[in-house]
Amino acid sequence: QVQLVESGGGLVQAGGSLRLSCAASGRIFSNNAMGWYRQAPGKQRDLVATITSGGSTNYADSVKGRFTISRDNAKNTVYLQMNSLELEDTAAYYCKYSQLRAGKLDYVYWGQGTQVTVSS
Repeated sequence: QVQLVESGGGLVQAGGSLRLSCAASGRIFSNNAMGWYRQAPGKQRDLVATITSGGSTNYADSVKGRFTISRDNAKNTVYLQMNSLELEDTAAYYCKYSQLRAGKLDYVYWGQGTQVTVSS
């Protein structure tokens, strides 16, 4: 199993910043990807940003230029720096760990989520 501990959510005014963290432990091996997804009430869970163990990143168009994903491989921790937050960024944010093996997806674990609320 993989345990994911998320932190950093909260209430912030529009235009403000927050930093999310997600620490992974357990069955952690090289060649993996970690990322953040978000889900607003009544909507599907969508990709925010991902980063591989090699450092390759991918962002949703809606957050490009405002959010930055990074990771500390020594700590098995991924971060999401969120700047210029907008009301539409309000959602529960979920950390995802994906283990790859021989180029294929082996297993996936999700965190329990952390709420981000942006107020006007």
